[in-house]
Amino acid sequence: MADLKLEYLDELTPERQARLLNRSKLDVTEVLADVRAILADLRRDGDAESLRWHRQYKADITVGDLEVTAGEIEAAYRALDPRVLDALKTAAANIAKFHQAQIEREMYALEVVPGILAGRLVRPLERVGCYIPGGLASYPSSALMNIIPAKAAGVKEIIACTPPGPEMALNPATVVAAHLAGAQRLFKLGGPWAIGSMAYGTALVPKVDKIVGPGNKYVTAAKLLVFGEVNIDSPAGPSEALIIADDAAEARLVAADFLSQVEHDADAAAVLVTTSAELGQRVIELITGELPSLPRREIITAAFGNSAFLVAKNLDEALDFANQYAAEHLQIMTCDPFAVLPKIQHAGSIFLGPHAPVPVGDYASGTNHVLPTGGCARMFSGLSVDDFIKKPTFQHLSREGLANLKETVILLAEAEGLPLHARAVAERFRYA
Repeated sequence: MADLKLEYLDELTPERQARLLNRSKLDVTEVLADVRAILADLRRDGDAESLRWHRQYKADITVGDLEVTAGEIEAAYRALDPRVLDALKTAAANIAKFHQAQIEREMYALEVVPGILAGRLVRPLERVGCYIPGGLASYPSSALMNIIPAKAAGVKEIIACTPPGPEMALNPATVVAAHLAGAQRLFKLGGPWAIGSMAYGTALVPKVDKIVGPGNKYVTAAKLLVFGEVNIDSPAGPSEALIIADDAAEARLVAADFLSQVEHDADAAAVLVTTSAELGQRVIELITGELPSLPRREIITAAFGNSAFLVAKNLDEALDFANQYAAEHLQIMTCDPFAVLPKIQHAGSIFLGPHAPVPVGDYASGTNHVLPTGGCARMFSGLSVDDFIKKPTFQHLSREGLANLKETVILLAEAEGLPLHARAVAERFRYA
């Protein structure tokens, strides 16, 4: 039985606080050498290297088996429970609506000073690759979350990779979700073989400009190693949530939300920060009483090692800790959550009020569930349309505009020891 107890924020030792703030981060160092070798083989041998690995799923595999066919897509639609299809369509519509609203207007031709017009364009990436976790489990929601923002951004070609199961089979829900979301091609590739194929390009898999999507430590290591060859989204680690609650929160809902987070895996983390010791103790009692009958209780119990039930003196102390923690998912279950929202500086996605549990964001509220973990919310945002666009700038100068900047540019260029930079400006006035 797990020994769960309340801890007081102002009594935490520096070591205990550091452990909570650092929590279980995804350490890829132990697999970097192996992944680097795989990527080198794949860069040299292309699809042949992928075939070598994927023969564990089907002995007589050919290159043609690595891509989902139109017939397989049709079969997936037929095999899928109509209720699940309707749920995917509802989720896809909400996600599309939210991400289409993120499309940025171009800043066009701002007059900086007389004679100088400057602006910024918004251009989608040409081709992106989306990694959808899979294999023995399936995550159709990740297909929606990775592909739909790229579609909304106007990316011309979206490809996706997901690891197959036995006999190279894919879960019908994942195939349908990728198709609904707008992927033009779906490949049965997993791990570093998928990441390397999309980064370098092979005879079968086209080279992309950016790779997005979560995965295990081998996927994350591969993404880090191909960065520079292609762009990537933020590295993702174990899932986590922090709940801020006052005495207005209902203990049974807090307990349910806490448990929903720690069922992910043994490295997941959940933290309750409450201003009410009575609420915190009640939540612990509810979880302890329910634990023996829960599915996945071994995983849940292991995840308690990364988790905590903390009591804050007041809401300001709770918020200070929450901003230090920079949670992937932040729930605000207080009497006035919108009053708290402006004080949040660092979080991946924020859930306000008693009727906004994290799973709604995981699946269907419209916001993206590909989020920064391990404190990375201090410098990264969740996946969005912004991840699939570029913003080149432009400028047009009249002779008057250049004249206004002539001395400034010449002086700065000469100060930096770049006389030909200075000459490029001065030359335009030589025969004035």
